[in-house]
Amino acid sequence: MSADPTALRLTLAEQVASAQPELDPGWGAAVAAVPREVFLGAHAFRPTGAGWEPVHRAQVGEEEWLRMVYADRTWVTQVDGRDAAHAAGPVVGSPTSSATLPSLVVRTAQVAGLRPGQKVLEVGTGTGYSTAVLSHRLGVQHVVSIEYDEHLAASAAAHLHTAGYTPTLATGDGLQGCKEHADYDAIIATCAVRSLPPSWFFQLNDGGTITTTISGWMLAAGLIRLTLDDEGTARGRFESDTISYMLARPHERPPAPRFFPLDGDTRTTDTDPALLASWTGRFVAQLGCPSAELMTTSTGIILHDVATGSQAWTETRGPSWTVHQHGPLRLWDQVEDALTTWQKAGTPDLPDFGMTATPSEQTVWIGSPTGPRWQLPL
Repeated sequence: MSADPTALRLTLAEQVASAQPELDPGWGAAVAAVPREVFLGAHAFRPTGAGWEPVHRAQVGEEEWLRMVYADRTWVTQVDGRDAAHAAGPVVGSPTSSATLPSLVVRTAQVAGLRPGQKVLEVGTGTGYSTAVLSHRLGVQHVVSIEYDEHLAASAAAHLHTAGYTPTLATGDGLQGCKEHADYDAIIATCAVRSLPPSWFFQLNDGGTITTTISGWMLAAGLIRLTLDDEGTARGRFESDTISYMLARPHERPPAPRFFPLDGDTRTTDTDPALLASWTGRFVAQLGCPSAELMTTSTGIILHDVATGSQAWTETRGPSWTVHQHGPLRLWDQVEDALTTWQKAGTPDLPDFGMTATPSEQTVWIGSPTGPRWQLPL
């Protein structure tokens, strides 16, 4: 007997609500109502080794497919712009679209404090699943969603139509907002950003909110809701969640050539590179050195800045560590300074961090706006 999608939706909603006791029941009801199988379509990718293996509905069978769909997990639907439908075998690359796990969709909405009657701009329609969840809870007349990828936008529109939801949809760069349907009471992003785009400020009503993940090229992120005051400044504190959305495509890392370590200048360091293994430690390192990508090896870490060719890499020598730095930017110096500042503050976790932002200046700080702070790249 085939799995019953209605029963699977109810079970998923119960699981999500059990894991998030503070969740507004309206979001649980949306998970129970929205047919996720419509939005995942007939193809997806799952990780395999260093790549992604296509999974096809017709091959695995309807029952297994539905159980996959209603697992609380993210299913990658596109890798480097290539859909799973067109992949005959495993592919290598970076995910560029996915069906986000339902618990994260509603967790983000809960953090945003969205209420029925508010007009909301969703940046990143993706498959359309999160758009349907928002539409079910808030009413389709209050939801605007914009998608960067034209193919994904068309597919999401078809999914939403099939599922019976008719929000306002647009295609374009969501980092520019969606001016033709502004102003909004809230903006919620299903992609991560390195800093808040100026257009988001200008398209919000006074007292409006922005909910997004602040991330970067080390791929550590913090979920935050900021409230805009009547002077145009947005403020907020980070949540404890160690989650991440894909970076918005205009904020993605530049293509990196093959890395070759160069000795450069060599010195010892008292700062343990293993600090970057923790989520908050990596988030701090990213604040201090926003232009660097991070790689790990069996002997230490590698920092690489594609634009300038600067690099730094560490290795263990006895009880201490040695760092090699090459190029115009001293990447490890920047990371070391940030980590030392964080340690002197008592190595606080993400909820002790906050953000103050205007269109022209954005800072992340520890404790209060007058505490240790770093500028975000604009």
